[in-house]
Amino acid sequence: MVAAALLHDLGHLLHDLPEDIAEQGIDGRHEEAGAAWLGGHFGPAVVDPVRLHVAAKRYLCAVNPAYYDKLSEDSRQSLLLQGGPMSAAEVAAFDKLEHRAAALALRMIDDEAKVAGLQPPGLESYRAMARRLHAARA
Repeated sequence: MVAAALLHDLGHLLHDLPEDIAEQGIDGRHEEAGAAWLGGHFGPAVVDPVRLHVAAKRYLCAVNPAYYDKLSEDSRQSLLLQGGPMSAAEVAAFDKLEHRAAALALRMIDDEAKVAGLQPPGLESYRAMARRLHAARA
């Protein structure tokens, strides 16, 4: 979960689109790009929550309208491009996914990690964990 949380927005760095793509009405599908790249390096416990973290936002907005109120304006704008809150059928399908709980946890971790002025550990502190997960990918 730590690796997924650390790498979940990697897809934003993998495309050649400008930073303001949401303002231009473009969904860069960063979750898919990130998951595709991570799939060559990590197993499903890291890759699937990354792939599903946008769907988790859509899910949470559908099942808990108060969640939408907590989203930043940028996240609300991207939500519209990503399909908006899930329909009842999409919620039912999401509820059946193997990594559903991990994707929801990742979403909540991401929301809670947005703290102005927070100084997280440097990337080097995660290197050993990433190597272990890479070696164990199955």
